[in-house]
Amino acid sequence: MSNAIFSRLAPFIQEYIYNHNWTELRPVQIEACKVIFNTDAHLLVAAGTASGKTEAAFLPVLTLLHENPSATIGALYIGPIKALINDQFERLNDLLREADIPVWYWHGDVSQSHKTKLLKNPKGILQITPESLESLLIKKHHELTRLFGDLRFIIIDEIHAFMGSERGCQILCQLARLARVTQIQPRRIGLSATLGDYSMAEEWLRSGTEQLVMTPKIEGGKRQIKLAVEHFYVFETNRRGAEEPVRCGGSPRCSTWRDAERGKEEIEESVSVYDRYIFNLSKSRKCLVFANNKSQTESVISSLRQIAADEGYPDIYHVHHGSISASLRQAAEAAMREPNYPAVTAATSTLELGIDIGYLERVIQLESPLSVASFLQRLGRTGRRGEAADMRFVCAEEKVSAEASLPEQIPWQLLQCIAIIQLYLEERWIEPIKPLRYPLSLLYHQTMSVLVAMGKLSPAALAKQVLNLPVFAAISQEDFKLLLRYLIDIDHLHLTEQGKLIVGLAGEKVVGKFQFYAVFPDNQEYIVKQGTTEIGSIVIPSSVGGLFALAGKTWEVVDVDFKRKIISVKQVEGKASIYWRGGSGTIHTKILQRMRQVLFEDIEYSYLQKNALKRLQLVRELARDVGLDRRNILQLEKGKCCIFPWMGTVAHRTLERLLNCFCRESLEISSISGNNPYFLIVKLAPKKIEFLYSEILSFCEQRINNEDLVSDAEAPQIQKYDEFIPYPLLRKAFASHHLDMSELRQQVALWQTYNSKSCY
Repeated sequence: MSNAIFSRLAPFIQEYIYNHNWTELRPVQIEACKVIFNTDAHLLVAAGTASGKTEAAFLPVLTLLHENPSATIGALYIGPIKALINDQFERLNDLLREADIPVWYWHGDVSQSHKTKLLKNPKGILQITPESLESLLIKKHHELTRLFGDLRFIIIDEIHAFMGSERGCQILCQLARLARVTQIQPRRIGLSATLGDYSMAEEWLRSGTEQLVMTPKIEGGKRQIKLAVEHFYVFETNRRGAEEPVRCGGSPRCSTWRDAERGKEEIEESVSVYDRYIFNLSKSRKCLVFANNKSQTESVISSLRQIAADEGYPDIYHVHHGSISASLRQAAEAAMREPNYPAVTAATSTLELGIDIGYLERVIQLESPLSVASFLQRLGRTGRRGEAADMRFVCAEEKVSAEASLPEQIPWQLLQCIAIIQLYLEERWIEPIKPLRYPLSLLYHQTMSVLVAMGKLSPAALAKQVLNLPVFAAISQEDFKLLLRYLIDIDHLHLTEQGKLIVGLAGEKVVGKFQFYAVFPDNQEYIVKQGTTEIGSIVIPSSVGGLFALAGKTWEVVDVDFKRKIISVKQVEGKASIYWRGGSGTIHTKILQRMRQVLFEDIEYSYLQKNALKRLQLVRELARDVGLDRRNILQLEKGKCCIFPWMGTVAHRTLERLLNCFCRESLEISSISGNNPYFLIVKLAPKKIEFLYSEILSFCEQRINNEDLVSDAEAPQIQKYDEFIPYPLLRKAFASHHLDMSELRQQVALWQTYNSKSCY
């Protein structure tokens, strides 16, 4: 242990270290202490999971607060999710048991009495979500100096989860507004285990301040990793009891229809093989099962619980996602922390970030994560306390006939799993995070928030307050005037006779709800209750007598109160399903390029299990047989061809728009469909197929920009408050954030390196 650093820590911290039998401070903790104790710089702690980042931030901060107690809240910790804040609250309470430094947590599930105690005596450390901080900035605007006037440190956990998002921009706005009121600029500490570009993270962290950011270089030790990837064919039962599209190749929903004549016995047998494999992986263990959507978490836990009940195993199963009640989420978190007792929880990203489950034995990933960063976060839940990290991938696809179209015969999710794993193992590559240039939904949000907090303001004063926030540097005065005029027209703002702006009647209906504090969309779901116990919430209520799954159990609807949006239920036996709509996320071009390499290299990856290896061999044979290694465009049938772009979500979208806007007439295109970012199917005049490749190449060589791909009739509303943004601004933001002609040009140029002919 570094004696100099250890002796510099507060006595209660030294005692805590002795009592918990630490043999040494970790490198990241030593380096963080050096920055905090010896400089005035901001600090970026970028180190692997389980490296001690949380303690690296708090050990020096708590020492300085102990030596010189703050007159107000001394340290502000901002976390992305409630579960992480709950976890850190418990850890800090344990550390501060013998110190006179109070720690408070504040989010939507925390009691008002706890919050009131803090407001009466604002001292110590406040752990909070961005949404609750927004509430404080609005409701306690005139008390901010009393609450934060001696704020010394701001710790932002999991900053990669904030960067490049409107929620992250919201935090930067909040910090700037807080500094403007209190006239102080606290030091900032950012924590992350999954950053690809430190310079971008440093720029984000210091935004709006003068201080430099120091990022200590931490030599990471070699980490033991156990990986396995397996593959199954499954036949999905219809969630609504009627025919609907099914998963094709494990990818998001496509146009293939299930053969209605397939025997029920075959379906049940196929599903049970998949479920039983997952059951055996998790049986009598402490496991997290990660899925990419809520529906999948519900389905897998329902199946595992049924198998356990049939075979006499105890019910150790939990579900954790945003539509589960706070009490059940907390029960799942507690079960996962409990040592020496098995527990299995299926979760979305709600348990991906930072929570210390020290006794976790294994992570199971259903299908592929969307990114290398997500893979690393999920892998990082295991392998703590010196154990090897253990992660198992389970890919499933609908088995299609040999007559199915080529793209439907490719196991996209299996290829994506392998590509993501290889990018990490070979290059330690993580996706770079692109900053938002035009966060317009947030522009509306902060305009209304500032006005509610400060009261009447002239248009010029409001513009000064809002446009001086660092995230709006690209918003011009003219753009903001356009927004203000539009908000006045729709009565979200009202211009008084004295020339002051106030919130209008329509605006009051928006800002008056607690949902306003969040910049991410809020789904108005129905609360599900068994008696007085809240189970969670669902989007669409079933009729009385109907069955649905929630929290991994099956419920029968007893009553529906449409006015109060409450569904009364009772638990029943059997298995039911439920479905939430959700976005598919953005996949980086480098992942698609690595997927292509997986398809055509001859490597047998050591972590592939028997079924996965066999499936990979089959698709490699298929790809070579049809010449996909030599072409990007293949003819499927007369007048129909398939483009395999091997480019990410944004470039794929750009290509589709280029075809629609510039090639439809010249190539006589009748339809464009497909599955972003895997393939595009183009129906066009048969005589034009041979010109498709050269036409794409030709238009990429012209001076076409992103804005040329957005029509004047469009106004894509994607973010929460986009409905209140003038259409010209929406088009500008969409072109900037969701299209990229520059990347498309680069990727199409690469096609020439392995295309022998355009198609056949």
